Amino acid sequence: VAAALKRLHGAFALAIIFAGHPGLMIGARRNSPLAVGYGDGEMYLGSDALALAPLTQRISYLEEGDWVEITGAGAVVRDAADRVVERAVKLTALSGALVGKGQYRHYMQKEIFEQPTVIGDTLGSFFNPYARRIQLPALPFDLGKIPRLTISACGTAFYAGLVAKYWLEQIARLPVEADIASEFRYREAPMPSGGAALFVSQSGETIDTLAALRYAKAQKQNILSVVNVPESAIARESDAVLPTLAGPEIGVASTKAFTTQLTVLACLTIAAARARGAIDQAREERLSAAVTEVPARAAEILNHDEHIQTIAEFVAQARDVLFLARGALFPLAMEGALKLKEISYIHAEGYAAGEMKHGPIALIDEDVPVIVGAPSGPLYEKTASNVQEVVARGGRVILLSDAAGVRDIGTKVEHAVELPTVDPFVAPILYAIPVQLLAYHVAVLKGTDVDQPRNLAKSVTVE
Repeated sequence: VAAALKRLHGAFALAIIFAGHPGLMIGARRNSPLAVGYGDGEMYLGSDALALAPLTQRISYLEEGDWVEITGAGAVVRDAADRVVERAVKLTALSGALVGKGQYRHYMQKEIFEQPTVIGDTLGSFFNPYARRIQLPALPFDLGKIPRLTISACGTAFYAGLVAKYWLEQIARLPVEADIASEFRYREAPMPSGGAALFVSQSGETIDTLAALRYAKAQKQNILSVVNVPESAIARESDAVLPTLAGPEIGVASTKAFTTQLTVLACLTIAAARARGAIDQAREERLSAAVTEVPARAAEILNHDEHIQTIAEFVAQARDVLFLARGALFPLAMEGALKLKEISYIHAEGYAAGEMKHGPIALIDEDVPVIVGAPSGPLYEKTASNVQEVVARGGRVILLSDAAGVRDIGTKVEHAVELPTVDPFVAPILYAIPVQLLAYHVAVLKGTDVDQPRNLAKSVTVE
């Protein structure tokens, strides 16, 4: 087996069994995750702790190039040089009971409704209630001195990174570059001495994000990650980890992982702004207070579920859908479009509202729903003007706004969802929830496989 493994190329996670040897199994990995589960008189191989949770809570992760010989008596791990090595066995908090659907029809629905709780749990790990301020774990570098932060991720996690770019540049005055990991890893970007790189991934095993991390590490960047699995490869290879406490996310379309990623990135923004002297105490207190209100406001938004289900009946008839927003909500427009296309198979695109006249306005007619995020704030008037332009051309608008926005233009649109009035800083976290609900209900009406959409995987561990 060892000789055969050396002849293999590419990425793989293998489980090999042998005719005539029922008590023997060989596992091997290269650029794909693999974990060993330790039971009572029995052993398991699986992709991660979540896959093994119904069987055992004692988990050991294989390192890059490892292979393992498993019998009923235990496991012997060898590294890429065939040396016997020890890999720590850890007790995971996951169990089979944690990954059931409970009272919900789909995992995605359950995970949407868990968001007030998991956002609160995540926030609790970064908020000091006695000092009433955000406190990150100790970092091996000074946020106040890094010249630039590079953010890299894939899919929904990339949109979380784009929101963070807006926050960190506007509030912390920190130059940020945000890249899709599959592009960043190949374009050989120069990175500044003493810089930092941030990688965002729910699973912590996303192959392109992991490759981007290794590139940044080779460029001597300080490596920071935001992951939902603290034992994952990305976490293990980072200098510091800011964990999301979303719990197991089973639905392929990310929901609670996304909003907890945004919660962590909001906390990072406040801490970076303080370290860089970009905000005074009064503004820090205001931003911190806004973040601590998010769980309660998220629960309020979930009360709109039936209303959004009604709107979904309209959207489900469409072949194309546009999402428009400005500023830090622009990535939410792209995320809303991604959610809808992922699980309902309806073509959708997210655009910056200011780009509407540069092409998308040609698509406007009564058959193309236009979903607009327009909370009160400095960009509201411009976005409201875009709404007027869509309506004037026969477009049918679904407006997501607060009380002031709904009063202003709510009567001119097809549907309006009145969301809580919040500080613009936290609007991206909260405005994610209605677009998740909309995508979910449209997919249910279309009869698709909500939790396992065609051609998609929860964790993309191959190129």
